[in-house]
Amino acid sequence: MKVYEKAPAKINLLLDVLRKREDGFHEVEMVMTMVDLADRLEMEELSRDTIIISSQAGYIPLDEKNLAFQAAKLIKERYEVKQGVYIHLDKKIPVAAGLAGGSSDAAATLRGLNRLWQLNIAEEELQLLGAELGSDVPFCITGGTAIARGRGEKLEHISNPPQCWVVLAKPPINVSTADVYGRLRANAIRQHPSLDAMLRSIQTQQFPDMCQALGNVLEEVTLPMHPEVQQLKEAMLKLGAEGVLMSGSGPTVFGLVSKESKVARMYNGLRGFCKEVYAVRLLT
Repeated sequence: MKVYEKAPAKINLLLDVLRKREDGFHEVEMVMTMVDLADRLEMEELSRDTIIISSQAGYIPLDEKNLAFQAAKLIKERYEVKQGVYIHLDKKIPVAAGLAGGSSDAAATLRGLNRLWQLNIAEEELQLLGAELGSDVPFCITGGTAIARGRGEKLEHISNPPQCWVVLAKPPINVSTADVYGRLRANAIRQHPSLDAMLRSIQTQQFPDMCQALGNVLEEVTLPMHPEVQQLKEAMLKLGAEGVLMSGSGPTVFGLVSKESKVARMYNGLRGFCKEVYAVRLLT
């Protein structure tokens, strides 16, 4: 038996950091949604008790450093599964890009193995398992659109934002999330985005208001470290994006566009800045 799972990328429409916690993590408040750029996973049961991962992408680890491997190992150990699994990972989401590609792969692995091995694990329990692997994994288990609080694991699902085109561009650099949060001074953030304004824009389906409400406090750290991210934001605005923001800790920048007629111009214009450019829709 084989099972297939889609692992979509996520973007942060809003990312705020409220404070640094005593456990060393940061207390966040985010609005996350998914876009139609996705990895695809194929899972097949093995008779011998082992985990094997393959991928067409030559640049990702296929051992315990891979979050999908960690997810398979976690679910096997927790539920005492003696069968092995072969996972093929068709990688489309850029790595170290602020798009939660690894987290979404882990979530898809948990969902897929729950079905493959007929474990009947409830969604809430899968989310708790996911939280052990990473802060974005619980959201990626269910997808949709949500406010995420705590470390990102406390989720409140909300209505989907107004439908639009999303043009994603990743400059040829990698950004460490741990490094960005390590440099962030939560008590010195200059401007916090308004969660209320973002939620109002989604509730009323007002696309221009949503573009105005976009905000990510991690830009204060990543942009000075990597000026090319700022240049990419400026290029997107010049090419006609109606709202532009860095996703997560970066370096990927997304531009929101309401009219399809603008998409080709933006896509072609951005290819002059970087090779990794994607034109997709919100996954609503």
